[in-house]
Amino acid sequence: MLIVTGYVHVEPSAVAEFVTDIEALAHGAKQRDGGLFYAVAVDGRAAGRLLVAERWRDQASLTAYLHAPETLTFVERWRDRMRADLRKYDAANERTLFDE
Repeated sequence: MLIVTGYVHVEPSAVAEFVTDIEALAHGAKQRDGGLFYAVAVDGRAAGRLLVAERWRDQASLTAYLHAPETLTFVERWRDRMRADLRKYDAANERTLFDE
């Protein structure tokens, strides 16, 4: 499993518009084969900071999503209006929070 997480920054005046667009993208991502989880939360409206958390079954699933027309359209629309600091992590040994 892959976990993608980090922050996206937009102008504070664009937060509502960005949230609308990213929620539409997230809905589609959740429907994709291998898309296990996708959420975005406003972490600082005044700063225009949003927290992104995604889980993907494998690299092939993530790659398909990144090359999907709707993802490319979103990136093109926001390319010059957002700054992203997202990281990808390989996850192994998944267990509940309280398991040691």
